[in-house]
Amino acid sequence: MFSAANRLAYRTSQQAMRSQFTFSNMLLARPSSRVFHSKPGITIDDAPSFADVSDVLKVNYTEEFDQGLTEEQKKKMKRIDIYRSNPNDPNDRPKYVTYYIDMTKCGPMFLDALIKIKDEIDPTLSFRRSCREGICGSCSMNIDGRHHLACLCGIPRDNNEKSVISPLMFMFVLKDLVVDMSHFYAQYKQIQPFLQRKTPKADPNVEYYQSVEERKLLDGLYECVLCACCQSTCPSYWWHPQDYLGPAVLMQAYRWVIDSRDEFTEERLEMLGGDMKLGECYQIGLCSLTCPKGLNPRAALKHLKDLYKDYADRREHEQLTI
Repeated sequence: MFSAANRLAYRTSQQAMRSQFTFSNMLLARPSSRVFHSKPGITIDDAPSFADVSDVLKVNYTEEFDQGLTEEQKKKMKRIDIYRSNPNDPNDRPKYVTYYIDMTKCGPMFLDALIKIKDEIDPTLSFRRSCREGICGSCSMNIDGRHHLACLCGIPRDNNEKSVISPLMFMFVLKDLVVDMSHFYAQYKQIQPFLQRKTPKADPNVEYYQSVEERKLLDGLYECVLCACCQSTCPSYWWHPQDYLGPAVLMQAYRWVIDSRDEFTEERLEMLGGDMKLGECYQIGLCSLTCPKGLNPRAALKHLKDLYKDYADRREHEQLTI
């Protein structure tokens, strides 16, 4: 068996080895098919040398969309740089495309600007949207360096400052601002996010009752819209997306663990055992900082870890007394 020190040293070495791969490839947000697989027939001799890096730095990764505007017109408009990438096109490369918006003819939110660009300027732009009320979680993206819901994020009115819109960090890009959420949803499914009972209902036409105090425990948890803003902001999730469930999923797990109507509390806690499912939360707090709904996943995960520790200690004591 590995000691705690050996496990830490092993994990640190694995992270160090993966850091160059993860950072260089995920910054460009390439999909897995183009990150993990090399083209047939390419040998090590064909790989670029370190001397070629200087040529890469000369590449302009920002392009301006031709709107037929003069420089004077641009000064009176809001500049927005949007990440564009089409992984299905082998000739396309990731880049930022510059658009100019007349704020006197646009709504106040970034989603309004994106819709205006797609409808009136560049119909090839891809992004997700639905409710426009911060409920569906569809329009999550990185705006000016922080994750937001575009429908809730207001556009700064200062035309002297440009805004930059990118996809969620460290998630594979399908096209432009659309990221692959399938892994996130699969992890959410693992926690079985639905009411589970062991005793049957006496009357199937009557709901399960809660006291006012029991219901209040769910406040700040059930409002999560599964936008994955906190998930893709978490450094632990960057390192271990295949194993660590992440703050959004674990907060929902906590929501069902403390629900007084649910009777599978111990089974849920047992499922969360292991370092990679729950133990990888180090209470950094970026999840709470970035949540567009103002929720506090960090506090929820701290309480969940305390509940799991009490459960694990109780199980260990029971096994020792057998």
